[in-house]
Amino acid sequence: MSAESPPAESTSRLLTPATRLTPPQIPALSDRASTLGSSAIRDLLAQAAQPGMISLAGGLPNPDLFPVHQLAEIAADALRRDGRQLLQYGLTGGQPETKDVLREHFGLGDQQLVITTGSQQGLDLLARILLNPGDQVVTSDSEYLGTLQALSAHGAVAVGFPVHKDGLDVAALEDRLAAGFRPKVAYVVPHFHNPTGATLSPERRKQLHALSSRYGFVVIEDDPYRELFYDSNPPTEVDADADWTIRLRSTSKTLAPGLRIGVVSGPRRILDAVTIAKQSCDLHTSSLNQAIIAAAVQAPWFDEHLDLLRSNYGKKRSAMLGALSAAFGDEVKVAKPAGGMFVWADFGSNVDTADWLKDALGAGVCFVPGSAFEVGRDLSGYMRLSFSTATVDGITEGVARLAKSARLG
Repeated sequence: MSAESPPAESTSRLLTPATRLTPPQIPALSDRASTLGSSAIRDLLAQAAQPGMISLAGGLPNPDLFPVHQLAEIAADALRRDGRQLLQYGLTGGQPETKDVLREHFGLGDQQLVITTGSQQGLDLLARILLNPGDQVVTSDSEYLGTLQALSAHGAVAVGFPVHKDGLDVAALEDRLAAGFRPKVAYVVPHFHNPTGATLSPERRKQLHALSSRYGFVVIEDDPYRELFYDSNPPTEVDADADWTIRLRSTSKTLAPGLRIGVVSGPRRILDAVTIAKQSCDLHTSSLNQAIIAAAVQAPWFDEHLDLLRSNYGKKRSAMLGALSAAFGDEVKVAKPAGGMFVWADFGSNVDTADWLKDALGAGVCFVPGSAFEVGRDLSGYMRLSFSTATVDGITEGVARLAKSARLG
């Protein structure tokens, strides 16, 4: 250092108070992320896990009925035979052999398929590629919370229509369309709707598809409960315009949700966009899980497994309906669902089931209040009760605890 050079000073001494650096702040969330709320059902499930709690809340398959040993044997055999391939990256749209098997299993003919990580991912991807902020989507009013979250996350606006015993009020939709309403998409659960349990009649489905091609909106049929029917023959398919219809199917309710295998079928122009969107999300759905599901639905024991599910859930549905009638009589209105996992109970406009839930939790039972499924109308007098996971005795005791905690005025 020369004699004329000034003495070295620390950086902090050279900075004036106006220029001194401050610690970096955690970046703010995006506008879209900032609008996302926590799932009321997910929050409730945490409370349902408390010791002694009888949960009539979550729409979860009964884990006691998972074919664990059979799936373990299939997985071990698949790894021994094709382990290196199944543990490698796979095709974004799904393995061709799995697509062939599921196309036949779900009765989708020669339709194009994309394998998704559960049908919930399929719904999210469809919202991503079809909907712009502000686009209107026909839904039921009440509607599955996961659907409402997926639509909201992409800025779409749900427009609810009433649900009757024969499903969505398609006549009311037709009147709105004639008056100028122009949705981008109509979303329906055609069989054993969550939360109402209603099934869309073949006549209403045909009318909906006719309106779709006439007015130019896409129909998304989300059908995860289709195989869980208890009183009648298997549901039959209806004709639909292939250019305007997308179907979501899932193995989560019939085999195991943890394997996360769903299917999107529809026109190629839409599935190509779904595949591109999926590539940026997770590259592909687990090839090992695809192989397990493909082998399971072809296994000799699978039909017996479905029969076991139907018998078990059917008995529990009857137990819940009987318990509600015995405990509440005319104070509750319930439509008997022909399948699925839910009973939709109407306690009238003078009851707030969200308030009731607070007392029910104290009594050791939980359910989902109707307000969680609201689109436009007030559903505070309703509750969704799931009969899939509790035992028959647990259902009876759970409804008794509901009655003890009730404030029905």
